[in-house]
Amino acid sequence: MIRTRGAALVVAMLLAACGGASGDEAADAGKERIECALEGADAFARDCTVEEMSGADGAVLVVGRGDVGYRRLQITTDGRGVVSADGAEPAKVTIIGDKLIEVAIGSDRYRLPANTGGGE
Repeated sequence: MIRTRGAALVVAMLLAACGGASGDEAADAGKERIECALEGADAFARDCTVEEMSGADGAVLVVGRGDVGYRRLQITTDGRGVVSADGAEPAKVTIIGDKLIEVAIGSDRYRLPANTGGGE
């Protein structure tokens, strides 16, 4: 499980990690590029975007899936990291090292920067 304090830092780390966005700069304004493997793909590519939004229940990450839609992930404070805010399919979170989580929803996988508490 991701520690509560680490889960709260997911958004801060996403916003702090500024990388050069490729593609349409205007469409990606305010969004961070992340690695994803969509529709069961084996290989990850930096093809998805993520941005933070405020929701009724707290911070929500909106993960853009290129031209095929988006997913919303609710940031939790109970140690789970994120859960699916869309509700239809559950999010499975796997810790990958001290600074990365992998979120699987259906046949899609996303890699998000996170403080998993491994350095504490």
